[in-house]
Amino acid sequence: MIKVYNTQSRKKEELHSNNPPRIGMYVCGPTTYNYIHLGNARPLVVFDTIRRYLIYRGFEVTYVQNFTDVDDKIINRAQEENREAHEVSEHYINEYFKDAQALHVREADLHPRVSEHIPEIIEVIAALIDKGHAYVRDGDVFFAVNSFPGYGKLSGRSLEDILAGARVEVDDRKEEPYDFALWKSAKPGEPYWESPWGKGRPGWHIECSAMSMKYLGTTLDIHGGGADLVFPHHENEIAQSEAYSGQPFVRYWLHNGFITVNKEKMSKSLGNFFIVRDILEKYSGNVVRLYLLSTHYRSPLDFDDSKLEEAEKALERIKNSWHLLQEAVRGPGSHDMTQGDEELSRELETLRAEFIMAMDDDFNTALAISHIFGVVRAVNRYLAEAKTRSKPVLEHAMQIFREMIEIIGIVLDAEEETQPAFSRVGDLVSSLVEFRRQARQEKDYRTGDMVRDLLYRQGVILEDTKEGSRIRMEAEPEMGKLMADIMQMRQSLRKDRNFARADQLREVLAERGIVIEDTREGSRWRLVD
Repeated sequence: MIKVYNTQSRKKEELHSNNPPRIGMYVCGPTTYNYIHLGNARPLVVFDTIRRYLIYRGFEVTYVQNFTDVDDKIINRAQEENREAHEVSEHYINEYFKDAQALHVREADLHPRVSEHIPEIIEVIAALIDKGHAYVRDGDVFFAVNSFPGYGKLSGRSLEDILAGARVEVDDRKEEPYDFALWKSAKPGEPYWESPWGKGRPGWHIECSAMSMKYLGTTLDIHGGGADLVFPHHENEIAQSEAYSGQPFVRYWLHNGFITVNKEKMSKSLGNFFIVRDILEKYSGNVVRLYLLSTHYRSPLDFDDSKLEEAEKALERIKNSWHLLQEAVRGPGSHDMTQGDEELSRELETLRAEFIMAMDDDFNTALAISHIFGVVRAVNRYLAEAKTRSKPVLEHAMQIFREMIEIIGIVLDAEEETQPAFSRVGDLVSSLVEFRRQARQEKDYRTGDMVRDLLYRQGVILEDTKEGSRIRMEAEPEMGKLMADIMQMRQSLRKDRNFARADQLREVLAERGIVIEDTREGSRWRLVD
């Protein structure tokens, strides 16, 4: 029986779903205004691993992870870059998927975006007003915290504690200082949607309530996220969701611990955070993932390079044993069983049982990984000492080994990455899409069409929507063929005497480490580090 630590009850509880064997799991995703940092990556990896294990144990998991693509941070970034907010958000959603892939994080069953669920959000807010749980002030809508008696049951905070110590937004229009925004009236230059209360956009907390309930019902089995979301985000989610539905919002609240640097919480305000992409330039996704799972998910995880180096060495031990086992399975062997074969088989079964016990106990990946190394030691000893090797035992060992590493999310077969999953080619395609956007914004539609046609020839479908351009890559283009087309396009721009655009394209390529050299014999390109 799987036991999980429920943040709300503050104890371990047996896991039972609303509709077995189905489990609905919602995890708060990133606000898409920047590349993800290591603190963002931890819940992605943790809850991906939990999802993998639940499926392994026979549950049918519906996994929902949102994108917050409407937010003050996105608006501010858009203003800084002189871009539309949806363009900023779309860019960083695409970059998120590259980093997630590099970390072997599987896509969720659903990735809802706030911008695509405004009607559902408005519906929930309107119902809260009708039920007396929310009120309108000058086009803004606030949740009346005093109307929900259970407020504070997740975080353990009383309203007096909140007033005494929490940072509460000062707004004279609020009935109480701790009331929070459900809908924000539009400010000049900001994106907005029509609503019964005027033009505006949703508050942060209501987004997750509306989207999670739409896809998983009024009572979720599991809601996950980082410990920093317990208050106020998840506390507010409970209040508005239960006030809306009259039903318990979540059965089990799961929260991963902070990542610290020198025992201090990693945060952007302190300037001690690390972008995942930068880390992946030095370490593989396997290494980063193993490091993130090397400590129990609820515990703080202190960051330094030495721990990543330890994870790299540990991964090498796993890889070596795995490859030796593969070779042994492909080599000669007996179908008979010796005493040594039987002993290994029993040891492997014990290790698998202990691995399952560790994961059943609130997803203790640190202990589970130690049992993977138990398999490594047992396999290595057998391969070194056995005079004859039993094919059935070797295949049994491979089966158990594969089960464990797949749950942890380590990739050791042919598809194992030697480079980050986000490639130079993929980044170049993204840059071309941005190059096209700028050209179209400046009414240079001919260049825009040239880029679109170029990408189409390379198997990249460009879809222009009201929210911006989206790409669908049927297969990653080959660098040589892609560059041949780009060089031809640049030549056409120069032939049309559009030298400014040709120079801009040259700069785009330089940003991606591609140098264009114009010689008497013609133009050529080369890669630089």
